[in-house]
Amino acid sequence: MSGAGAWWRGKTTPAKVETYTRWTFHFFAVVEIAGIGLPVLSSAGTGAAGWMLAMVTGHALLCAVASSRALDWTRGRREQPVRLLWALGAATYAVAVLALVLRRHDSGADLDAAAASVFTGVLAFGAGTMTLAVRDRGRVLWLIVGFACGAGAVSLPLGYPGAAALITAFVVFLGSAFLAFTSIFSVWLLNAVYELDEARETRARLAVAEERLRFGRDLHDVLGRNLAVIALKSELAVQLARRERPEAVEQMIEVQRIAQESQREVRDVVRGYREADLGAELAGAQGVLTAAGIACELSGDTAGLPAEVQSALGWVVREATTNVLRHGDASRCSVALRVREGQVVLTVENDGAAARGSGPGQERGAHGGSGGSGLAGLRERLAVVDGALEAGPAGPDGFRVVASVPLSGRTADTKVGGVTS
Repeated sequence: MSGAGAWWRGKTTPAKVETYTRWTFHFFAVVEIAGIGLPVLSSAGTGAAGWMLAMVTGHALLCAVASSRALDWTRGRREQPVRLLWALGAATYAVAVLALVLRRHDSGADLDAAAASVFTGVLAFGAGTMTLAVRDRGRVLWLIVGFACGAGAVSLPLGYPGAAALITAFVVFLGSAFLAFTSIFSVWLLNAVYELDEARETRARLAVAEERLRFGRDLHDVLGRNLAVIALKSELAVQLARRERPEAVEQMIEVQRIAQESQREVRDVVRGYREADLGAELAGAQGVLTAAGIACELSGDTAGLPAEVQSALGWVVREATTNVLRHGDASRCSVALRVREGQVVLTVENDGAAARGSGPGQERGAHGGSGGSGLAGLRERLAVVDGALEAGPAGPDGFRVVASVPLSGRTADTKVGGVTS
């Protein structure tokens, strides 16, 4: 059971829905055998009963194969199974007609009822399965109507009176319509789940791209004007130098000053990006996760924390958020900030990461295993402020990252967010 549970938890949400949908249609084959084939055995003693059961079983297995191929086609993994659909349609009518033929050659009230059940049931299951591989709703309707009309047209020359043939056609129409609706709705739901998952990933990528654009805009604002001035003054210095004018030296000194100033401003921009306020990082993480469809809960307050502590923990929040978006299938993420025994403890936990993890930033255990470069980099940053990092599974489906940084010169009674350790 643990292996099956790990296999199921390792699937993404769309993959789980697809597996459920696929096995639902496979279960329809079991329903066809149990609901149509096995009752035929109630007419035991006749050779026709065994033949009917064998034909229904074969038809049910063919429907299961066709439904699996049709689902693969709807997901774009294979070509439309046209030949298999034609084979299923021919087999459906062959089984239905043979059931009525066997009924005529081996009379009996029980066998008559069993043959009628096989006739209508096989046609309904065959038509419903074939609609899985048809996208156009108009063609689906014509397929159902065609099977119903075919049922009435076939049953008349095989001994059904006119009223009974009409009722049989109506029953086939209702059964086919119900199974067709089930097939269409299941495919629509499966496609919708995959589209929502793709939209969620797109929103996460857009959030990351927006942050990159913001950083790019900051660099452009800082360097754009200064580089233009450097280019102009350098060109002027070249012209003056060619004329052997002493002002060329003054222009190059000015170029040197502007270059040094630009270097300082770039450091300020990068420092501001690397040492962002922890509160801003927490708010940004909540916004990005929410945009990706992940419920994010924040607790604790950053007021009063030293700048170096906020900078180190801000990187933890940023890296942990990136890992949740890239390597997990989480629906919930919680970020808690507490002060315990003179240490600031940041805990980031989500409910869908560890089972899938093989990407950067994930580990197999809290204290060991094969960690990625993301967590290794965090440990190096935390080591600068005497901090520590632990990461590993949290329960059967979760992943937890815990970072702790000591508060130098502060007591264990420090109050953060109204919580006293």
